[in-house]
Order: sequence, then C-alpha cells, then structure tokens
Amino acid sequence: MGAILWLWVRVSGLFDPEPWYLAQMMWSCSSTTLDYMSSQPIRIEAETVRALRERSAQSGEPIVRLAQRYIDEGMRLDRHPGIVFRTGPAGRRAVIAGGPDVWEVIAAAREAPERGEDLVAALATRIGLPSDRIRIGIRYYAEYPAEVDRFIAMVEDEAERHEHTLERERQLLG
Repeated sequence: MGAILWLWVRVSGLFDPEPWYLAQMMWSCSSTTLDYMSSQPIRIEAETVRALRERSAQSGEPIVRLAQRYIDEGMRLDRHPGIVFRTGPAGRRAVIAGGPDVWEVIAAAREAPERGEDLVAALATRIGLPSDRIRIGIRYYAEYPAEVDRFIAMVEDEAERHEHTLERERQLLG
C-alpha cells in the first residue's frame, strides 16, 4: 500500500506523572506523488496506552499499526453502525454484525440478476438477513469500494488457483 505510519508516544514529567501525548505522521507514497499528513498531538489516558501496549505484545502487531487501525476502524464504526471488523487468515475485513462479510454481500449483488430495490429484497432472502442489514453492507461498500473490491479480487484469485490445482490433480489421477 505504500504507506508508512509513524506514531510516537512521549512522556512528560511536568505535572502529571504519566501524561502521554500521541502524534501521528503519515506519508503515503506512490510512484509519482508523496502526500503528507500533518501531526496532531492528542492526549491519551495512561491506562489506554498501557492497554494498547499489552494488546500489541499479545498480537505481535506493532503498537504504531495497532493504534492507527483502532483509530481508523473506530471512525468507520461511528459512520457505519452495524459494521464490525473481523480478523481471519486473509486479514481484517468489514463484516455485517451478526451476518456475512461485506465482500460476500457485494459479490452476491454482482451475480444477482435483480437491480434496485428488488436486488436488496432478493439478497435479503438469499442471505437470510433483513433488508436493513443488507443496506448496511451496501452503504459501507459505497464509501470503501476499493477496500472491498481488493478483498473480492483476492478471494477470486485464490479460488482460481485452487481450481487449477484441483484440475491438475484430476489429470494426474486420470
């Protein structure tokens, strides 16, 4: 993705024994551009920083990446009630709470012959969720299409590789 995130926490011993300041700097690089996001110091409770460090140690994920993920996902959760995030072998992905992954809903929508309101109703019936839950996934996709499309492409590529492997196996076994 070409993104480098630097996050640092520094201790100041002026008045509070453990005041923590968090600043975020991010450079996003592509082959032709360099975008810079300015730093913004924010105050974080000492207990939150301790919990972040513990989670980082447990998961093996660097504290910088973990903090950035929590901030990003927290903002997404605020904008998209009914979406949660799940970690799996293929990485983290958006999921409709109590339902399927967003990518699964969008992939099913692409394959369905229906359009418009008929599509929402048809997906609700096929997937077994109320229409409002289907809309949650569609709204998330409307804001983050590249993320969901990348996941769909990854799943399709893996399925194609698996199919080729099975075909070679069938040929060998005669």
